[in-house]
Amino acid sequence: MGCRDVHAATVLAFLSGTAALSGLIAAALLPNWRQMRLYTFNKNEKNVTVYTGLWIKCVRFDGSKDCVIYDTEWYTAVDQLDLRVLQFTLPISMLTTVLALFLCLIGMCNTAFISSVPNIKQARCIINSAGCHLVAGLFFFLACVICLAPSIWVIFHNQEMNKKYEPVFSFDISVFIAIASAGGLLFTAILLFLWYCTCKTLPSPFWQPLYSHAPSVHSYASQPYAARSRHSAIEIDIPVVTHAT
Repeated sequence: MGCRDVHAATVLAFLSGTAALSGLIAAALLPNWRQMRLYTFNKNEKNVTVYTGLWIKCVRFDGSKDCVIYDTEWYTAVDQLDLRVLQFTLPISMLTTVLALFLCLIGMCNTAFISSVPNIKQARCIINSAGCHLVAGLFFFLACVICLAPSIWVIFHNQEMNKKYEPVFSFDISVFIAIASAGGLLFTAILLFLWYCTCKTLPSPFWQPLYSHAPSVHSYASQPYAARSRHSAIEIDIPVVTHAT
């Protein structure tokens, strides 16, 4: 694995994390977390489906694509605990993913554009590529957990509501999008962890996540003259004898 260069694994991880973030945004905005079907026995009327999202609610008649009622202030009056929890956890998961993508991008740019030989005077301030990718993987995993747990809870809470009231509730496509996005975040985290575990065996201190002290000057600079071999044909000391007048 070309760890000293921008590798396909890190690029794939960045693209996968970006796709997962797009899925989280779509799941958060779509009004398709829960459906409630209301049936009528009047042949002159149509059945009604209530589409519930995290921020808006839409009411439609069967066979219609337009919302009869479009409640944009639903987010202030959410009376379902699982959706209320998702109103907090999904934005937190998205912010965590953005931070992880930013760290991943910094690591790739540092690998691509920074010289392989560090400036000794600035060694304590060097951006460590391996550290960026490792921390980014941790943030991706954290975002996955924050998103996945409440999304799965929606499925079980939906079953509880059907038992408590009537079997008219069903979870919608946003649940699947959120779970798939969490899977993408987990895949991204595992990919970065595998990349780091493969690259950390390199002898260079660049592949350590943190510096305990500045890298030694002797590991990069040439050895002093006194340490060189005095048997070299080029560096033999020739004494000069002068006669006093």
